[in-house]
Amino acid sequence: MPTYIRLLRYSDQAMKDFKHMRDKVAAARKAYRDAGAELKQVFVVMGQYDLVAVVEAPNDETLAKVALARAATGDFRSTETMRAFTEEEVAKIVAALP
Repeated sequence: MPTYIRLLRYSDQAMKDFKHMRDKVAAARKAYRDAGAELKQVFVVMGQYDLVAVVEAPNDETLAKVALARAATGDFRSTETMRAFTEEEVAKIVAALP
């Protein structure tokens, strides 16, 4: 399954309710699982972003559906999502180059 890296910034609302972060991560895991994806890892980070999530999803559409639904919770003021390629995936891509 493709891997995605999600960079997120908490909203003011989420910061006020930070003590419930574990519950919110659990809800996010369930939302991804219900859509056929998996929230593999979550990191709280320092710097430009507040949270980094590693997600596996069968395709871009599935990831977008869950990302939009999670955005509707109001917990994040901005996000960025990137497709990540494993070493093996890159090796296949390079092998197919002309």
